[in-house]
Amino acid sequence: MTISSSLAAGVSGLNANATRLAAISDNIANSSTYGYKRVQADFNSMVIQTRGGTSYSAGGVRASSQRLIDERGPLISTSNPTDIAVSGGGMLPVTTLVDVNNDNGEYPLMLMTTASFRPNDEGLLVSEAGHVLMGWPAEVDGTIPSFPRDTVAGLEPVRVNGNQFAGDPTTAISLGVNLPATETVAGAAGNAQDLSIEYFGNLGTSETLDISFTPTVPASGASNEWTMTIRDSASGGATVGEYVLTFSGNRGDGGTLQSVSVISGGAYDPASGEIALNLAGGPLSLDIGVLGDPAGMTQLSDSFAPVSISKNGSPVGNLVSVEVDPNGYLHAIYDTGFTRKIYQIPLVAVPNPNGLVALPNQAYRISPESGPFFLWDAGDGPTGEVIGFAREESATDVAAELTQLIQTQRAYSSNAKVIQTVDEMLQETTNIKR
Repeated sequence: MTISSSLAAGVSGLNANATRLAAISDNIANSSTYGYKRVQADFNSMVIQTRGGTSYSAGGVRASSQRLIDERGPLISTSNPTDIAVSGGGMLPVTTLVDVNNDNGEYPLMLMTTASFRPNDEGLLVSEAGHVLMGWPAEVDGTIPSFPRDTVAGLEPVRVNGNQFAGDPTTAISLGVNLPATETVAGAAGNAQDLSIEYFGNLGTSETLDISFTPTVPASGASNEWTMTIRDSASGGATVGEYVLTFSGNRGDGGTLQSVSVISGGAYDPASGEIALNLAGGPLSLDIGVLGDPAGMTQLSDSFAPVSISKNGSPVGNLVSVEVDPNGYLHAIYDTGFTRKIYQIPLVAVPNPNGLVALPNQAYRISPESGPFFLWDAGDGPTGEVIGFAREESATDVAAELTQLIQTQRAYSSNAKVIQTVDEMLQETTNIKR
């Protein structure tokens, strides 16, 4: 009977609009929730086929809901360096603190688009909801090994050791010194020129390279030649290198290095201008400049002038903070200004983000509908960049939700009116007998 189908259609309309109302309520309630993805309720008509076409039966409506995970909210800045958001379509790999504490070596992969991570008592970067950030650990020298991209086998919980000391050994010194040309001519006093340079050894100790330049004074004319002797305080003041530096006296390149002869110590590389020194505090590269380069060692005029001395390394420092860069590299920052790369945070991409399974606290899990995941370097592919000092706001547009709320209320009232009308018609039908 078609009037009964009208009643069923009205009830289905009430149920469908109740589903939409629930979705709208959820969206509005989470309008201030960081990283929230809004739910969209869609209606689909239900058609009941009739024979002969003499009457029509209402099929009603059915509601289906979908969480729009691929929609992103605006980013806002914060004061916490490990408040992390993603500027593109990628997602952060996380796991639960419970699984990390179980310490079984298996960490189920979960995904988030933003979270506020802070170190807990064990140094793990954990969000307020108990999600632990995952990343690829760096080697001691800061390089990231090659890890598989279609599995979580290489990912580890990111751990930051508070109150951690670290040294930054000196590995390279660049030396720009002018030696007085007047000291290599006949009759000169032949006084040696001394220079001391501090460097930091492998154990963070402060050491000194004592370099002396002794001119070769000829019987006549000019030799343009100096003997450079290098002594290392970490080796008890022993000589670690001795070299004869010869400078050009030509008009075009006068005063620049013409040749370097090794008496003892590491070899001189004419292509890079570097001398390889094997010191007690660790190997070190001393750059004196390439042949013919006026920016390196020179012999000009009558003054001894260390015009440019640069080096890397720093004293032992205490860890003060960690920060993430747009490429997903997590850097440890020490109070001496030294920074070290400790992790790389990859970004996860799936073919169908809306097919992910939504979990509490704005986390998601891989599903057959989402497709397999792939771990990208931040900034590559479709994933976007990792943004520190930032959070992603809710994707809810409150004005649009309130507009849908009005429409839903009207639609619900209209379906209720259909049911009321059917009830009155059925009452009229029962009144015919009277």
